[in-house]
Amino acid sequence: MSVFKELLADLSVALSGLVADGVLPADAALDRAGIEPPRDPSHGDAATNAAMVLAKPAGLKPRDLAEKIADKLLASPRIASAEIAGPGFINLRLKDSVWQDEIRTILKQGTAYGSTDIGKGQKVNVEYVSANPTGPLHIGHARGTVIGDALSSLLAKAGFDVAREYYINDAGTQVDTLGRSSFLRYREALGEDIGEIPEGMYPGEYLKSVGEKLKQDHGDKLLALPEEEWLPITRQTAVDGMMDLIREDLAALGVHHDVFTSERALVEAGKVDEVLSVLEGRDLIYTGVLEPPKGKKPEDWEPRPQRLFRATDFGDDVDRPLKKSDGSWTYFASDIANHLDKYQRGFNTQIDIWGADHGGYVKRMKAAVKAITADEAELDVKLCQIVRLMDKGEPVKMSKRSGSFVTLRDLVDAVGKDVVRFYLLTRKNDAQMDFDLTAVTEQSRDNPVFYVHYAHARCHSVMKMANEAFPAVDFSDGAVAGTDLSLLSEEGEVALMRMLAEWPRTIEAAALSHEPHRLAYYLYDLAAAFHALWTKGREDTLLRFVVPGDESRTMARMALVGAVRTVIASGLDVFGVEPRAELH
Repeated sequence: MSVFKELLADLSVALSGLVADGVLPADAALDRAGIEPPRDPSHGDAATNAAMVLAKPAGLKPRDLAEKIADKLLASPRIASAEIAGPGFINLRLKDSVWQDEIRTILKQGTAYGSTDIGKGQKVNVEYVSANPTGPLHIGHARGTVIGDALSSLLAKAGFDVAREYYINDAGTQVDTLGRSSFLRYREALGEDIGEIPEGMYPGEYLKSVGEKLKQDHGDKLLALPEEEWLPITRQTAVDGMMDLIREDLAALGVHHDVFTSERALVEAGKVDEVLSVLEGRDLIYTGVLEPPKGKKPEDWEPRPQRLFRATDFGDDVDRPLKKSDGSWTYFASDIANHLDKYQRGFNTQIDIWGADHGGYVKRMKAAVKAITADEAELDVKLCQIVRLMDKGEPVKMSKRSGSFVTLRDLVDAVGKDVVRFYLLTRKNDAQMDFDLTAVTEQSRDNPVFYVHYAHARCHSVMKMANEAFPAVDFSDGAVAGTDLSLLSEEGEVALMRMLAEWPRTIEAAALSHEPHRLAYYLYDLAAAFHALWTKGREDTLLRFVVPGDESRTMARMALVGAVRTVIASGLDVFGVEPRAELH
């Protein structure tokens, strides 16, 4: 249990005591009271709003109730003082032993520290990447891929039952075009001069391997078939080949999905028909003509009677068509089927990671999920702004195999998967971002990737120095966890211990808000605090982590160093990044 959960438990005991004393009514909403760190650290270690939210049911002024709550809280063995501030907030200062005990907990739990059961095993589906299988992944997919994967790990650490899903858009005109493009490469593989790739086809050389595969499997037999017979063959071969390529690219980034769901398979299994049936059964489908939209007309608008979903009943701007004029399903209809399928597999919490260019699609999809699940499932969509690839401030073009874009593999090959993963998590998903190939590999404080890795490597370096200074002493985590940690009394040491104790709370907050970038902010701040403490030791020998001739103090400081190393490793583990023991 984290420090703040322990304090919340202390607060619950104090408030229950006031109920027993008749100060608070038995039906008072005690769970409205919370504990959190104050915005200004000088005010204490924690603060509670209990008196503010419970004064009215108690029939007391907030400050009067605060005095009674403070008296009860002082019975806790953790709390050194409770001071009333402003209109009735209670600022708490904890005993140093609280932070010292937390260091022991970190060393005993290792990288599992920060794990929590707040998710209570709730099933969560995180769908990310889901790129059309028409070519290799490009840099535009990188950010959503990393955010989705890190968010999945974060939710798992917070106690959720997470499924990582990739939705394969293998139906529709784009995939038909892929099949026709592959047929061109098939003819090329058979020795035909196909000339320039016609406009509208996929020109990338990555389809040459698909052409070779078709030649290997079918010889020249496809040439004699009409398009309606060869297209399903070339289309499926191309999709399979592209998904193999995509899986290889994802593996290079350390990403592995649990589930791959095919759009075509959902359609063929009747899932889209089921969507129509369910919505009709709830009187959410009608025949009507949509008003022409202002500005650019979307692809699904047609000036004719259509079967429309009452999306406006669920917060959308207009009602939405489910079928095109040729009788085929709209992409929206297939997407509803995808989310209905997730719901039927037990996922009441669904998270989709999309590119920012899909922003106009969010309202309709949320409306559809509400409707198709009778408001039992919730969809959270995270939009990721595009990443501009730069080098020393100039745009970069790197790809030779894609035809027109920078591939994800190019990026990984250039700087390594760990740099890509960490750096793309240093900004909120909807913030603009430049990825400068030079900046992300510089060894400076301005490079958060290096700065956090350096803190972890420095921890190892300090431990090595301690072993050299005291060769007969055991500095393992288990050994230093049992030493006298009351020696960690310097202001910087106490501040660092407080920061370490906030890791479990940071995990919970980031998981509940679906914002893994919060962990990157925390890790950077932790690294900065550790580096600052190390720098003080250069200025004052008494503040060094390794104190010559003082085994006890060195042991205590190695416990602190070990805790810093452990928490950084815990955070990097969530990010899918390998912690470094040394930097080259």
